[in-house]
Amino acid sequence: MKHDMLLRLGPLLAAEASAEAHATGTEPADLEQAVWLRLLEHLRAEGPPADPHGWLRRAVRAESRRTRRTHRRERPYDGDPADDVERDPAQLALTAARGRALRAAVGRLPGRCPRLVEALLSPRDPTYREIAGELGISQGSLGPERSRCLGCLRRLLAPEVAAGTGRG
Repeated sequence: MKHDMLLRLGPLLAAEASAEAHATGTEPADLEQAVWLRLLEHLRAEGPPADPHGWLRRAVRAESRRTRRTHRRERPYDGDPADDVERDPAQLALTAARGRALRAAVGRLPGRCPRLVEALLSPRDPTYREIAGELGISQGSLGPERSRCLGCLRRLLAPEVAAGTGRG
């Protein structure tokens, strides 16, 4: 019964979400997804609603109001907080030291990992196909190889990161 109800409500939900989404400043699919989640939670907690069509319309409007309230409260950043163009000399020195430590750790990796990680860190931003061609391996094995190499790199860097943090 629940499956049939969900199938019958699909077109109504799509139409209601499409009608309300414009006023909320969101995508109809996002609104639709939020209402589906509400319905599934309702089914789990209280079972099917007595009037599914009425419940659905009310839920779309309630979700639409919640989304509008959220959009009113949210404020965009003036700039990207991670894009700090005004770096002081200490920050620049720390960034350079981290880069050197990373490059040194990459050099200590086993097998073809140093070449793979260097290719991934390349400013050229090569594609997987280009990296696989440079290393002479299949493109399909590049992902697992990358994961293995990054795991090794993580293990190499863990003592250095732990040593750099103070306690207390």
